[in-house]
Amino acid sequence: MNFLSLFVLIPIFMILGLFISNNRKQYLIVMTLGASLLMIMSGIVTYMYLTERAAGNTAEMLFMADTVWYAPFNIHYSVGVDGISVAMLILSSIIVFTGVFASWKIDPLPKEFFLWFSLLSIGVYGFFITTDLFTMFMYYEIALIPMYLLIGIWGTGRKEYSAMKLTLMLMGGSALLLVGILGIYFGSGATTMNFLEIAKLHIPVEMQYYFFPLTFMGFGVLGALFPFHTWSPDGHASAPTAVSMLHAGVLMKLGGYGCFRVAMFLMPEAAHEMAWIFLILTGISVVYGAFGAIHQTDLKYINAYSSVSHCGLVLFAILMMNETATTGAILQMLSHGLMTALFFALIGMIYGRTHTRDIRLMGGLMKVLPFLGVSYVIAGMASLGLPSLSGFVAEMTIFVGAFQHSDIFHRVLTITAVSSIVITAVYILRVVGKIIFGPIYDKHHEELTDAVWYERLSVSVLIIAIFAMGSAPFWISSMIGESVAPILSQLIK
Repeated sequence: MNFLSLFVLIPIFMILGLFISNNRKQYLIVMTLGASLLMIMSGIVTYMYLTERAAGNTAEMLFMADTVWYAPFNIHYSVGVDGISVAMLILSSIIVFTGVFASWKIDPLPKEFFLWFSLLSIGVYGFFITTDLFTMFMYYEIALIPMYLLIGIWGTGRKEYSAMKLTLMLMGGSALLLVGILGIYFGSGATTMNFLEIAKLHIPVEMQYYFFPLTFMGFGVLGALFPFHTWSPDGHASAPTAVSMLHAGVLMKLGGYGCFRVAMFLMPEAAHEMAWIFLILTGISVVYGAFGAIHQTDLKYINAYSSVSHCGLVLFAILMMNETATTGAILQMLSHGLMTALFFALIGMIYGRTHTRDIRLMGGLMKVLPFLGVSYVIAGMASLGLPSLSGFVAEMTIFVGAFQHSDIFHRVLTITAVSSIVITAVYILRVVGKIIFGPIYDKHHEELTDAVWYERLSVSVLIIAIFAMGSAPFWISSMIGESVAPILSQLIK
């Protein structure tokens, strides 16, 4: 058995452990142990990957394994990782770990919540390690299905409506994606669904024109591509804290990862011809999401619209099709994943104490909840791109790469996207000034208590990761750049 499969097997063991547990303490032990093992595994894989590269191993993917799963359709259980996959595994492990601690007080039905949360984790990890298109699609669906129950049962507000809207829109994207994947397989005449093997073949350009938009939009729905983004604000606002963290922090990254790894890698000619259409749509996502956040008064909706803007930057950078911008796109996935998970964790903790997410009904939290107040300021500064934090590294890399295009069309779109930095600063500083540093609003503020130890652990891990990425980004950007180059060579040749 390939050791990468442990990323799927550990959550399966977590599910089995939950089945034989019978009280909250045992549930928490199972989840904490499993999440910790996943963190350790991601660290081991990162170390092994960097060691192999330092030793001169130039294989496109490392630690590969392949087993025939369903021979009639040439479906294989095949796994392997490159620098992009490793980065996504690190991100997933951090957010699963912190999400578990953010859910220690989940109620009702904690056992069932953790079961579905673990199943969601299986889909996420499996998606990032697989190299088979059908298996990738299977894990994609495994990651989506639990969302309906996690939001519909444990959510808040219009949770049934939000859960149904999210599920229907993402399933619509899945339908497009399935058609696109089948078109890639049959159009290429491949004898396997391994995308590394399909990339060596040539899909007829006429067929690419049909299946590229279907595949890109199928993944793009999950990446909040305009105008298919409307599920995102409602879904995030209604989801419980840990689900919002994992959904915005990791699940939305499946969209950008799939657009780059599958749609653009396997159909390069169509990507070149149609990139301008999706560049316009992603440019709208970037600016529209930022403006949408300005007009919100609910903390979760503010962060949800902010996610539309930041995830739009990921797709925007990928479509620029040069190494600098694409490396920036992967860095943006990491940065946005960490800071939006931090935001949603803090919002959940603040809501648990104040029982409101309306910024008009909050103020002076720094005076009564200093740890949560300082942490929220750090998250805000990362979002608006303060140097030494992860947001600055990612966004600067994207915009520098985008400006490498010298034509008017790309320059105008880049300037438009850059304007989102100013808009982001407006809504972040507005919220921070109002709820953190404003006058104390809650007349019962003496009763509010600051974060407890497990909440502090969850928040601290995310903050450390944000500072680490912002202060020393070179090793991870180098690791990503080495893996971006072979895919771009397929696009540029």
